[in-house]
Amino acid sequence: MLNADEVQAVIYEGLPAASEEGLRIEEVGARRARVRSPFRPSTLRPGGSISGPTMMGLADAAMYAAILGELGRVEMAVTQNLNINFLSRPAPADLIAEAVILRLGRRAAVLEVQLFSEGNDEMVAHVTGTYALPSS
Repeated sequence: MLNADEVQAVIYEGLPAASEEGLRIEEVGARRARVRSPFRPSTLRPGGSISGPTMMGLADAAMYAAILGELGRVEMAVTQNLNINFLSRPAPADLIAEAVILRLGRRAAVLEVQLFSEGNDEMVAHVTGTYALPSS
């Protein structure tokens, strides 16, 4: 198992863009992760909403963080499937992702992520995904 700082270091090493975007791993543990994407005006789409790719990227990072927190340095775990339902318009604020591992097998993990705008309890997107896990 890794703590939040260790997970963030692994992600920053493997994907330097995450550091440039300010992605922060706030919590990991108990098959969960909480990840923050600081608001950046460059993520807005026409109409003033945060873009779908921004939300998908955060959800994917949160799933990866939950896996790293639970299993340790498994850098070769990869997204196998990601499904997102956009539920409401996110505010121009930090995005928060709360990921949980629903099922952890030998070859795959199934996860769920809830996305929120900072300061608002209304979910802006619901994500499910599967990660393929490397062979031991």
